[in-house]
Parts: sequence; C-alpha cells; structure tokens
Amino acid sequence: MGRDTAAAEQALDDFMAALNARDAAGINASFNFPHVRFASGTVTIFEKRGDFTLAGFDSRTSADGWHRSAWDHKKVVHAGADKVHFVVQFTRYRADGSVIGAYISLWIVTRLDGHWGVQGRSSYAA
Repeated sequence: MGRDTAAAEQALDDFMAALNARDAAGINASFNFPHVRFASGTVTIFEKRGDFTLAGFDSRTSADGWHRSAWDHKKVVHAGADKVHFVVQFTRYRADGSVIGAYISLWIVTRLDGHWGVQGRSSYAA
C-alpha cells in the first residue's frame, strides 16, 4: 500500500475512532467538505466543517441500541494521487457485543489542501 493510500485509509480509521468516542469535532476533522452521504434513500450534504453533528446518527441508531462500530474490511478499488475509493464493510454493535448489522459501503477519500478526508459515502446502512 502506497504512502498516499495509507494516508487515505487513516482518514477512515480517524472517522471510526471519533464515531466510537462520540466526538463530533473529530468526525468533522476526518472529513473533507462538502461531504456527501448517500443512504436511506436520501442524499445529505454537509457543506462545511462543523455541519456534521451526532443528532442525525443518533436518530438513526438509538432504537437499535448502537454502542460502537468496527471495520470488517477496507479494500482500495481505485486510487489516484488525490482520491481513493474504498469498498468497506462495517458492523454495528450493542453494548453487550451483539451485532445490530453489517453494512457494505463505498467511501471516497480525497486530499484537499494537503488534508486527506472522507468526502463521500454511499451506504446501505440506515
């Protein structure tokens, strides 16, 4: 894995660590903007840093008892100097370790002004 691909993958890991820490600022730091999410039949656009909050995530996951998520795999499917496409799968877990579900997604990580960040996600997760 090349240096730039590794830096792009680090953005994914930074996102997951921030999500599990419930750190909205950390999640925003792992993104590039505008950030686009395709899921649940909608397209959500976060125009600038700070627009993402945990409220939307909580509204989609609280009924399931979400406690944490983890990557099952991350596979580079296309890579260029400033953009990497990943096919990923993540699993959501409850506090007791039981599985809520596993979800395949396409994540697009870009380098803007020297910063690698997730700029697009297309997921089958709610």
